Amino acid sequence: MEFKHKPVLLEETIEGLKIKEDGIYVDGTLGGAGHSKEILKRLSSKGLLIGIDRDEEALKAAKENLKEYTNVKYIHGNHDEIEEILQQQNIEKVDGILLDLGVSSYQLDERNRGFSYLGNNELDMRMDKSQQLTAKKVINSYSEEELANIIYEYGEERFSRQIARNICNARKEKEIQTTEELVKIIEKSIPAQAKKDGHPAKRTFQAIRIEVNNEIKPLYNTVRKCIELLKNGGRLCIITFHSLEDRAVKNAYVDAQGKCTCPKDLPYCVCGAKSEGKIINKKPIIATEEEQSENSRSKSAKLRIFEKK
Repeated sequence: MEFKHKPVLLEETIEGLKIKEDGIYVDGTLGGAGHSKEILKRLSSKGLLIGIDRDEEALKAAKENLKEYTNVKYIHGNHDEIEEILQQQNIEKVDGILLDLGVSSYQLDERNRGFSYLGNNELDMRMDKSQQLTAKKVINSYSEEELANIIYEYGEERFSRQIARNICNARKEKEIQTTEELVKIIEKSIPAQAKKDGHPAKRTFQAIRIEVNNEIKPLYNTVRKCIELLKNGGRLCIITFHSLEDRAVKNAYVDAQGKCTCPKDLPYCVCGAKSEGKIINKKPIIATEEEQSENSRSKSAKLRIFEKK
């Protein structure tokens, strides 16, 4: 299947990066390389782009999409390990970093990966196929309480306890192996009047995917690490699609910007507050109405930008 992924908030992100033609840039979620291609168009032959992705199929597609460019390094890895990746490349600081979080349109459409609640495929949901934890393992081995907490926290699903209970009851009979089996359990768990707001399995599938790929827990620390790795004046652009992602990014930005906690009547700061830079946009940038109508994925997208000082 062709790796198609329409880059969200493309113009806003490229503008936010303030690209220097001889600079070093990192796309920590390379995907189909839609954003990266626009970065490379603005780089000279002295500039460098480092593209990181957990999905080897995404890297393969990106190499094809960017085959006319020679100043790209492709890394199979996780953006949470960005410091180690840059050390391996003998790079200390970079001019800009982009993270476009969440699952790609391609991964959702490639039904046999198990990300989608449509069709009938094996429960997988791994962005990186080399990792051990799969959706099948989560569904069949986590306790009822663990499942309920994950579905509630990551999926914001109010029927999480009923869904978790029914999953555990079903797996006593036989292992739950496919997306269709899981969807039927979820549908049985949600009252008819609550099924009007989109597909009933949407929130649960999102929650399981986030757990399988550990998308939330390391994010705050990853954002702080990215800021450390920027040169003075360098920019970090992060696009989120989930409230928990956005909250982690916002909190990391606020803490990195720093805030003096001294009483206002003191003539100078004594609390030792330090600032690593500034938040460029207090409110997240969202897609235009035109983009939202053309690309439904952009409806929940939020872009936050930070500049290192």
